[in-house]
Amino acid sequence: MHSILSRALRPLAVVVLAASATLAPAMAADATLKPFNADYVANYMGMEASARMSLAQAGAQWKYTLSIKSSLASLSQSTTFDEQGGQWRPLSGTDNASVIIKKVNKQATYDWAHGVATWTGDVKPDRAGPVKLQAGDLDAMLVNLAIARDVAAGKPLKYRMVDEGRAKDLVYTVSGKEQITFAGKAHQATKVSRTDGNKQTVLWVVDGLPAPARILQRKDGQDEMDLKLQAMH
Repeated sequence: MHSILSRALRPLAVVVLAASATLAPAMAADATLKPFNADYVANYMGMEASARMSLAQAGAQWKYTLSIKSSLASLSQSTTFDEQGGQWRPLSGTDNASVIIKKVNKQATYDWAHGVATWTGDVKPDRAGPVKLQAGDLDAMLVNLAIARDVAAGKPLKYRMVDEGRAKDLVYTVSGKEQITFAGKAHQATKVSRTDGNKQTVLWVVDGLPAPARILQRKDGQDEMDLKLQAMH
């Protein structure tokens, strides 16, 4: 359960949810980025959990957090980032999980002065880095925000994600419009998706919302994790 729930914290994935020389760099940061709290309901194989995404500002830096809580597990992932040259830059990240009696704690450091990212804590040696950074790199968490931003702006959904000791090019495609309901109202959403082998991540983006209204992860055609927005404030 831990591995599946942990992937829900990354889409993109879905985050989760992340551009090399062959892909366009991340688009300029949205000057209207504002703090928010978004409450979700998460479903894993019929088991329900509560989830929250939040964005808080501290001076020139931002902290983006996603947490999921159920009777069996407590998971939290966060990234601290800033804006440099019109692009979002991850600075540090944490990934904490407590499932029954097992606990996992990981930390990420994005050292832009030296151009490398490293990981410590409960990580395998081949996932500790260093990984060389490139301008426009995002971590898995920031891909969530970037997709919501870029769908609204009509920009290509292409990212270079540097996360968990590796760099990976991500390309999402728009697959149409679909109605989605939250806070008791129906909203028109843009549906975007990405397939990687037997895994698929699907996101629903509503114009005006800074984060996806829904994130669905599938494996072998079966739903693994489904996060649905309940309220944003």
